[in-house]
Amino acid sequence: METQEPIFYDGSPTSPVNITPFGFFDADADFQSDAPRAAEFVARKLGYPIVEVELIDKQIYACFEEAITMYGNQVNQFNAREHMLSLQGISTANSITQRNVVGSPLPQIVKISAGYGVEAQSGGNVTIKRTVISASAYTQSYDMRDWLLPADTGKNIEIRRVYHYMPPAIARYYDPFATTGLGLTNLMGEFGFDGYSPAVTFVMMPAYEDLLRIQAIEINDMIRKSQYGFEISNNIIRFSPVFAVSKAIFIDYIVVDDKQANTIASGSNIASDLSNLPYTHITYSQTNGMSRTWIYKYTLALAKELLGIIRSKYDDIPYPDGRIKLDGETLRREATQEKDGLVKELRETLEQTGLQAQMKKQAENSEAMQKIFKNVPVLIYIG
Repeated sequence: METQEPIFYDGSPTSPVNITPFGFFDADADFQSDAPRAAEFVARKLGYPIVEVELIDKQIYACFEEAITMYGNQVNQFNAREHMLSLQGISTANSITQRNVVGSPLPQIVKISAGYGVEAQSGGNVTIKRTVISASAYTQSYDMRDWLLPADTGKNIEIRRVYHYMPPAIARYYDPFATTGLGLTNLMGEFGFDGYSPAVTFVMMPAYEDLLRIQAIEINDMIRKSQYGFEISNNIIRFSPVFAVSKAIFIDYIVVDDKQANTIASGSNIASDLSNLPYTHITYSQTNGMSRTWIYKYTLALAKELLGIIRSKYDDIPYPDGRIKLDGETLRREATQEKDGLVKELRETLEQTGLQAQMKKQAENSEAMQKIFKNVPVLIYIG
């Protein structure tokens, strides 16, 4: 004959193994031992054994399991928000729950800055390619698409550098054929190389003098000469001045698709946002006393809500001498307030222990210490 399950808590809770809705913590020894105690705690807080509690251990275990997952969910959400910049891009194959995330956003910042490095031409994560235009004498305009590397034909590109400019001014700084300025003999003398072996004598000149001379040469070339230049319009590049002889013009460029591909990291095993961060349920046996106290209180609130739902179905029960009014709605209202209060309390605690709050606290402590040190008398040693 099949055993009839009790409809009231009878004071003898059974093992929670294999009877919780999800079985998240069935293998946890601490959960196995605490679940019956939590059931006894809930039942007594609800009036047992003075009054009957219309719950059984299975229902209380379900509330206990939900309270643990709720606690872990709040903690994991806070940690994910606090360390999101450190967690994005990690593999989703490894669980990070119950591990300290002492992360630095520096790797992500460096990864992001690589994109800026491409634009600033100071590095980055996109390969700069080089091609050469075989320029003919007396021909100024060329279609750059005709000179791309074969693998990049038909692709959109961005020109990064065109090697078409005057020789650097420093190359003409000391010109032995110039009628003014410093000649080759003066050059050797400037560096103390004339008549000395080894060179042990130096004529020191300020560095700004060299910069002023170089600047004067470049301004002279720009104003008084036909300065080297180019214009790009609709893939057509136009060089000036007109070439008198054939020459090779090197061009650095990047492929636009390469820049887009390196800007976005995607994949089925990459954490991108809160939905796929590799957080799992907390391990109950690794929670401390503060955490378990919160869990017990939330379990009681959930059980009170469940009991209120049950009693609300029989809110008004007639009997020969009158009617019995049950407290279902009152229990549900109290349970809602208790749950909201516990969640609010936990969130405030997490905020106060977060990175921003801790750094602010350290700054306040440092400032207070400085004020204390200002009042400490400075001793003068008298021998």
